[in-house]
Amino acid sequence: MEYRQLGRSGFKVPVLSLGTGTFGGKGEFFGAWGSSDVAHATRLVDLSLEAGLTMFDSADVYSNGAAEEILGAAIKGRRDQVIISTKGTFRFGAGPNDVGSSRHHLIRSVEGSLRRLGTDYIDLYQLHGFDAATPVEETLQTLDGLVRAGKIRYLGVSNFSGWHLMKSLAVSEKYGLTRYVANQTYYSLIGRDYEWELMPLGSDQGVGAVVWSPLGWGRLTGKIRRGAPKPAVSRLNTPVAVEHGPQVDDEYLFTVVDALDAVAKDTGRTVPQVALNWVLQRPTVANVIIGARDEAQLRQNLGAVGWMLSREHIARLDAASARPRAYPYWHQAGFTERNPLPV
Repeated sequence: MEYRQLGRSGFKVPVLSLGTGTFGGKGEFFGAWGSSDVAHATRLVDLSLEAGLTMFDSADVYSNGAAEEILGAAIKGRRDQVIISTKGTFRFGAGPNDVGSSRHHLIRSVEGSLRRLGTDYIDLYQLHGFDAATPVEETLQTLDGLVRAGKIRYLGVSNFSGWHLMKSLAVSEKYGLTRYVANQTYYSLIGRDYEWELMPLGSDQGVGAVVWSPLGWGRLTGKIRRGAPKPAVSRLNTPVAVEHGPQVDDEYLFTVVDALDAVAKDTGRTVPQVALNWVLQRPTVANVIIGARDEAQLRQNLGAVGWMLSREHIARLDAASARPRAYPYWHQAGFTERNPLPV
């Protein structure tokens, strides 16, 4: 398993991590992902560690805390062998202060995650979203205090826009506070918006991408093709996909899948392995989160590492997945002489 530097930090992480959105299965949203119990989760952790995948990603809202509890049970007795990343900020309770990135909520969120995970520190703690109702200074001072207290090792964000992240980094620098070194972001062959602003920002500021949903919300598993029905078991068959997931035009999806099929045939790999390998070769990407309902799915996703797509194959996938950019990004693309793309 390859390890990469996490942004501009001294911390190295494996290029793959296992997401725990499939742990617990509580509620309509997470029930559509999976429902691994402790025994099944422990088996997935075992297989991951055997393959050198040592990083596991969760969040307090996953199955209302059950995912963290199950992960904690699955890694019990081997905390020193794993890297834990988790997230907070989203609503976790009915009270007026049970949401956001205020000092009150963040401290409670971190303490709750530590308790459910059965650990005394979190390797990477990420804000699940931007809280415009709380001063950035309050949020960063709170997180810096938690780092100094030894409860968090490294900080990251998720689902921030470019100005959210840049403002936060500027405040950290102004007051000498711990900086964000990771951005957990949506990025895939059918979701390339990350490249427009967040990727150049990450390259310039030393913020590594931790990629969620690299298979486009389950659309690049190889089970969806032009003219074929959707698979019988898929989150795409639930209202969750329509209400909460990224929307993708069918013709665009099929064009990308056609290219993936061709490259998979050339390389002798599967469609999801090719799709994951493409993400792993993109600038700023430090880690890609894979999910798994079962052992077979995990083993297949683990096959995305240990090899590299050729330049020709990458160019073919790039061309098939290219989309028109919003302004000013389409305009900036014409001025690469002084505004180069990340490498």
